[in-house]
Amino acid sequence: MAFDRLIEKIVKMQNPTVAGLDPKLDYVPASIKEACFAKYGKTLDGAAAALFEFNKALIDVLCDIVPAIKPQVAYYEMYGWQGVKALCDTIAYAKSKGMFVITDGKRNDIGTTMEAYATAHLGTTDVAGEQLDAFGADALTVNGYLGTDGIKPLASVCSEKDKGIFVLVKTSNPSSGELQDMKLDTDETVYEHMGRMCESWGEELTGKYGYSAVGAVVGATYPEQLREMRAKLPHTFFLVPGYGAQGGGAEDVKNAFDENGLGAIINSSRGIMCAWKKQNLTEEDFAQAARTEAIRMRDEIITAIGEITVG
Repeated sequence: MAFDRLIEKIVKMQNPTVAGLDPKLDYVPASIKEACFAKYGKTLDGAAAALFEFNKALIDVLCDIVPAIKPQVAYYEMYGWQGVKALCDTIAYAKSKGMFVITDGKRNDIGTTMEAYATAHLGTTDVAGEQLDAFGADALTVNGYLGTDGIKPLASVCSEKDKGIFVLVKTSNPSSGELQDMKLDTDETVYEHMGRMCESWGEELTGKYGYSAVGAVVGATYPEQLREMRAKLPHTFFLVPGYGAQGGGAEDVKNAFDENGLGAIINSSRGIMCAWKKQNLTEEDFAQAARTEAIRMRDEIITAIGEITVG
């Protein structure tokens, strides 16, 4: 299963973190933008080229210490098809460096439409008999609120293509409780019920380390819910946003892990991409600053949870 591969990378690197590559043009150093604008003009082509150069520099300094990246699709789509190409190129480049790729698309639909999403991001597209990767990610974030009809097509691709999904369960944003904390007739919350559905959806997709290919998004900004969900969802691997810029720290995220230090991967996006600002460096030092922050984050989390093992 895909998360077996991710777990093995985490254990080897002793680093349960993922770098969120959510680039805005404002984050890109002037020297990169100027070079790309000189070649392509101040156009969507120039902007997309700058994003890709920025991402490549980050991947180069992170690939030996961070097991995964998580590009958020919206930050690429805002630059049109050129930005989407930068996303494809970023995924391919990260995979060429041995990194696990989680595409943050939060896709949500049913039937043939969801099959198309699954094919695009996790499967292969048939072109006159040739099977080709469209995006080629290892995992995809999805919204499960259309129920099983929206998950079945993804589960099939996960099984056939060795891929994974992360279903939104308890998200890190402040207003998440408006819906997710509501109580059902069974006296469980909406997020508890969604988490239980993740366990059910993943029953036939369990890997050798006990975690299924159906993971869950559970935010670092709600540490008690992280503790609760870890206990109730023993076979569900967590993607944990909210660390760093959103306020979560190592003491908050440690509740996401099992007794072996497994079961979760913690995301930091702006905290890594814009680390040069926090370190009082110039933007030209963004890559080294990102590496320094990634190491600091790794060490902080490992101090909180201890050595990661496979039992």
